[in-house]
Amino acid sequence: MADKTSPFQNNEPQPERIAGRVARNRMRIAWMYYVEGLTQNEIADRLGIGRVTVVRNINEALKQREVKIWITGGVAECLDLEAQLKDRFGLIDAVVVPEPAEPAHVGKSIGYATGMYVTDQLTDDFCLGVGWGATLYASLQTLSPKELKNVEVVSMLGGVVQARRFNPAEFAWQFANTVGADCFLLTAPAVVDSAATREALIERCGLSEVLSRVEKMDMALVSVGTMSSQSTSFRFGFMGEEDRQSLIAAGAVGDLLYNFYDAEGRVVDHPINGRVMSMPLDRLRKVPRRVMISGGDDKVDALLGGLKLSAANVLITNEGTAKALLARG
Repeated sequence: MADKTSPFQNNEPQPERIAGRVARNRMRIAWMYYVEGLTQNEIADRLGIGRVTVVRNINEALKQREVKIWITGGVAECLDLEAQLKDRFGLIDAVVVPEPAEPAHVGKSIGYATGMYVTDQLTDDFCLGVGWGATLYASLQTLSPKELKNVEVVSMLGGVVQARRFNPAEFAWQFANTVGADCFLLTAPAVVDSAATREALIERCGLSEVLSRVEKMDMALVSVGTMSSQSTSFRFGFMGEEDRQSLIAAGAVGDLLYNFYDAEGRVVDHPINGRVMSMPLDRLRKVPRRVMISGGDDKVDALLGGLKLSAANVLITNEGTAKALLARG
């Protein structure tokens, strides 16, 4: 006779059993969609549920990292563009993703390719420096954790006081958590009030130790920003409109880790460059593999300036941007 206290005699499902059943149903839907190739309507009909429920479960499976989108092989034209980019700009590597059907998905496509690229590069005893931005944030979706030892992730740009989706510190922490790495943060605002404050924070608050980790970095991930008011650098109010206009007047076409530069890849003469809490470019150039990830029509000028800045020797971009770079570079 079963024990009266046995949970199996309780008609009310336990929370763990409910969660397990929800997860199994979600995985079943994801399997039918991604592996069996059924449409969302076909899945809904077979399981007797609404299409909205199918879509919600597929999206949740991606969010929970139960599904990893991994693309092998290459599109012939993209491979040719990669070879041309390497030759034209003296790169050690290039990745070109096919042009998305929706232009708004360019950053997402490049981010997904970045996650795959980083996963392939990671090894034991690896130190990775990361910047930030919407495109880099998208890389978390395809970043696949490995069983690795002694991996470090270092944020190369200060954070912000208010937590946001693209907060540099938050991104670095999520990146490190995904790959099971130790994380080193620049625990300071991205932009401070003066060059003197910047120096004081570095020398007196222990941030010099974080910046010095560039000496052991194997790879650095950066993206470029534009001078548009809708660029991540300006959209969240890290700098004011007066700063943006004066930077444009000084010839700035883009920024990399908040270092603003002109079309020829020269850092512009502007006070803001002395107030930024980020990895100095002269140190960044010493990292063996420096990966620049960005794309879109609005990023061409910033990418060309960034490549001339010699801040990167690997480029991950989209097909249309690759063609524009080759036509103008």
